[in-house]
Amino acid sequence: MAKSVNQVILMGRLTRDPEVRTTTTGKTITSFSLAVDRGGQSDETDFINITAWEKLGELVAQYLSKGRRCLVQGRLRQDSWDDKETGKKRSRIEVTASDVTFLDAPSEGGSSSSSSKPSSSSNSSSDKDVVVEDIDDKPIDLSEIPF
Repeated sequence: MAKSVNQVILMGRLTRDPEVRTTTTGKTITSFSLAVDRGGQSDETDFINITAWEKLGELVAQYLSKGRRCLVQGRLRQDSWDDKETGKKRSRIEVTASDVTFLDAPSEGGSSSSSSKPSSSSNSSSDKDVVVEDIDDKPIDLSEIPF
């Protein structure tokens, strides 16, 4: 009999700052949402809710903020409930993260928006591409490499 597989890998940007809460038993849960482009020729985006538990969730809350890119590995979880106001059956699917990889550095000053910052002359000079013009096409002598 074949085993079932429930594994998800997503890469995108946080749509909001992570929200941390604690269960009645004292466990930490961090919730956040990722905007994930579908790719291809369409400009469609999926917004995926994600939860990270305990230490992983604490790290997410500490280091990630709205607009930051990350890679999330985890599993899908479906919740179902009866809406108290309408009486209708409701459900949602979210990802429970098992690993989160931070893909970019935080912007200066802790702000998630770097496009509105004016650039200073020292920063703009370091952002320019360096063009090396004196490149010869001689073969590399392997005896000159120190290792």
